[in-house]
This record gives sequence, structure tokens and C-alpha cells, in this order.
Amino acid sequence: MLSFALGIGTQNRQGDWLEVYYPAPLHTPDRTLVDTVRSTLGAPEGNVAVSFLPEHCESLAEALAHAGNDEQADIARAMTDSHRPLVAVFLEEDRAPESVPEVYLKLHLLSHRLVRPHGLKLDGMFGLLKNIAWSSDGAIDIEELNDRRLKARLEGRALSVDCVDKFPKMTDYVVPKGVRIADTARVRLGAYLGEGTTVMHEGFCNFNAGTEGPGMVEGRIAAGVMLGSGSDLGGGASTMGTLSGGGNIVIGTGENCLIGANAGIGIPLGDRCTVEAGLYITAGAKVAVLDDQGELVETVAARQLAGQSDLLFLRHSQTGRLECRTNKSAIALNDALHAHN
Repeated sequence: MLSFALGIGTQNRQGDWLEVYYPAPLHTPDRTLVDTVRSTLGAPEGNVAVSFLPEHCESLAEALAHAGNDEQADIARAMTDSHRPLVAVFLEEDRAPESVPEVYLKLHLLSHRLVRPHGLKLDGMFGLLKNIAWSSDGAIDIEELNDRRLKARLEGRALSVDCVDKFPKMTDYVVPKGVRIADTARVRLGAYLGEGTTVMHEGFCNFNAGTEGPGMVEGRIAAGVMLGSGSDLGGGASTMGTLSGGGNIVIGTGENCLIGANAGIGIPLGDRCTVEAGLYITAGAKVAVLDDQGELVETVAARQLAGQSDLLFLRHSQTGRLECRTNKSAIALNDALHAHN
């Protein structure tokens, strides 16, 4: 069993799911608990999302308590007072999601650090998610926004729309332990932020991507990209994800890497690598590999250096040649800067 969760969500006027919040999703849940819930709700086998009503919650809570999970029982008991649609999602196996509740459960699993990026099948998710106005009144179907705005004005209040997107911000659903996020709108649900991660105001982290932590993010972590422990992404720096031209290559860094300000990577890096400020390394770029005396050894495409450790990438200030040298200095994080309460 991959996952089970009880959720509270939002639907449009047609009854289509827009989003779902799962207070405490379970990864590889106990089979007895899952069978108990299936029996109580009359849920079929396999991957399924089952809607239920507040009047079902007391019996569900008793079943969960009998199965030995007090946390889930407390959640079910709290749902007896819900005025929002309720859903129980069972993911028997990891396959492409078939519903919005399934997508949201997988995004929650990532942001709760229960599953690492690339650890779940998310194929076809964009086709399932609607474009939503994320507002002061919660998630609103774009087709219903004008009516909702008018209704709010007639009630004497203004409806504020923070963004229009398929994905919400992570912190409205999950706040992982031991992270700092300067601008919460810049981290999407489905991001995986390891403990000790700081995301500054211009930093961004997409879904199915993130950091091992600790680390400083002042640039963009594209979908699918993972930064290793102790690695920093400088101001304005960029990573090339699978959705932004990287194809099927998994881009990321090993441990203790530094991508300088306004730099970028289109190849994966090993440990202790540095890319100087302003230098973007694409897979096909020609790189002059130098020995420890600064003499040319060979010229290769950057993709041939993918995954190797202790590399220093820079551009010669006079010739403009892209060079790769041995990285003789270790990147040490500032302990005070990365301290957390």
C-alpha cells in the first residue's frame, strides 16, 4: 500500500474537485487500518478516492481508533463539523494519478518529506488540474470567479486573488520542520525542502524538486531538480528542469556545491562543485578541461563531465573560453546564516 489519507477539499458548482488538504497523510500505512477504513466507507479495492459525509465521521473515527491510529481517529472526529467536501484516498500502488484528490495526495507526500522527488509517478497530472484563482476565499474555479467577486462586493467586502495557477503555495498545506521561506508564494505544493533549507525572497522551488538541506536557495529550482546537502544556489541562479528544456536528464547537484549568482546548470553535478557567477553551463557547451598546472588536457562537451565531483567551472576573462579546473576550495556554509530556531 502506497498511501492513505483523509482530506477536506473544494469543489466547483459541477462537483469537480479543485484542491484537497490532507492534515496527516500516511505513507505505507498499516494494512489492517486500510482494510478497516475501506470496510467502514464501502470503498472498493485499488487506487480510489471516496467521498463521504460528516455523518459518517463518528463511525469512521471509532474504526480508526480500534485499528490503533489515534491521530487519524482525531482527524475523522474533527471532520464531523465540516462544511466542506470530505474525501478518503487509497493509493494501493504507484501509478499515474486519475483524479485531483490523487494528485494532491502525492504532492502532500513530497512536501511532508515522506517521498523524495522522482519517487512518485505524476504522469498526466497537468491534464487533471484546473486553472484556479487562489484567493482570500480559497480556491475558485476561473469560470466562477466573476460571480464570486460580485457576490463578495455585494456583501461589502473585496475578494483578493493572490495568483492564478494550477498549483497552490506549499505553506497553505504543509510547513516542513526546520525551514525558512522568505516569500511563501515562491514555493509550490509538492516541493521537498530538507531540514535546514532557507529560501530567500528571490528563491523559487517547483513541485517534485527541492533540497536535501541544509542549503541556501536564492535562485530557481526547476521541476525535477534536487540540490544535495550543503549546496547553495546563488541570487538569480537557475537550474534546468525536465519541464524547461532539460529533456529526460535529471538535473541536480551533489553535496557542498555552489552555483554562483546569475549562473545556471544544464547538467547534473557531483560533490564539491562550483560554477562561477554569471556562467550558465548547457549540456552541449564546449569546455576546456585543464590540469593542475592550468594546461589544456582536452576539450569536451559539458555533458561528458556530468556527475563528476570537485570541478570548478569558470569563463576565462580575456579569451571567453569556458574552462573546468579542479575545485581546490571546499564550500563551507555560514553556520550563523543557516541556523534555525
